[in-house]
Amino acid sequence: MNAFILKKPVVTEKSYGMIPERIYTFVVAKDATKGQIKEAVEKTFGVNVLDVHTVTIKGKVKRRGAKRTTTQLPSKKKAYVRIQKDQQIELLELEQDKK
Repeated sequence: MNAFILKKPVVTEKSYGMIPERIYTFVVAKDATKGQIKEAVEKTFGVNVLDVHTVTIKGKVKRRGAKRTTTQLPSKKKAYVRIQKDQQIELLELEQDKK
């Protein structure tokens, strides 16, 4: 079940700005609880999670096609996960320029 909880990491300027504070952002399943998210991150990345904050984002209304009909994009859920001070998630760390 853990494989379906974490969908993808959020890659934005804001999310990368929170990495020095040890906060990582993920898009998660809509029905996932904070406990399930914590367990999934700990098992997947081998880190200790201190706390999890979740946000449900309502889908936008877009106008598409020649007749400009409106469609509702799907809602999604984001999780902000804070890990212990001495740990990091290697997959999401920025590479330093080697010169």
